[in-house]
Amino acid sequence: MTGQLITLEGGEGVGKTTNLAFIERYFDDRGIPLLKTREPGGTPLGENIRELLLQGDAMDLKAELLLVFAARAQHVAAVIRPALSVGTWVLSDRFTDASYAYQGGGRGLSLEMIETLERWVQDMLQPDLTLLLDLPVETGMARAKDRGRPDRFESEQLDFFERVRAAYVGRAKAYPQRFRRIDASQALETVQAQIKSHLDAFLERQG
Repeated sequence: MTGQLITLEGGEGVGKTTNLAFIERYFDDRGIPLLKTREPGGTPLGENIRELLLQGDAMDLKAELLLVFAARAQHVAAVIRPALSVGTWVLSDRFTDASYAYQGGGRGLSLEMIETLERWVQDMLQPDLTLLLDLPVETGMARAKDRGRPDRFESEQLDFFERVRAAYVGRAKAYPQRFRRIDASQALETVQAQIKSHLDAFLERQG
């Protein structure tokens, strides 16, 4: 079985951390090699850029976008492609759909600009499966408040996150062949049952 790229996406407070662990156990139980990683981050350079993006000072919006893709270029070259090439599955906490949601939807940057960077950095690489945890923004922000001091993105206003959510939903509708949208407002057991169902179906298609 060849390596596959699975991404987990969603706005603030949707439960990505808990469900990443659930997905990791799912693959471990089936003996499928899995590498868990995240964006921005995933490499030493990427983690340094992540710190700038989350905790740094205010920055030009184009600078923010370029930093995100600089981290992604290193992530793809040093982690994702090498893992996939040897048959390891990759689970990434966010990937390029997050750029369309946060920098495109949230910040209002040109989608054409993001598409150009995507083609340049990733060539033909796209996720094989994207699980989108979707949740009303007010519910997600209420959950996120329990995590401590907000970072540079978490400090944005509610309308920013409404645009982020709308962009994610738009991506899911535009790419139904790889997106699976999950209602994250349900009980955790129900959410994880849906995730398992989608993963079961995906594995079955891989043969």
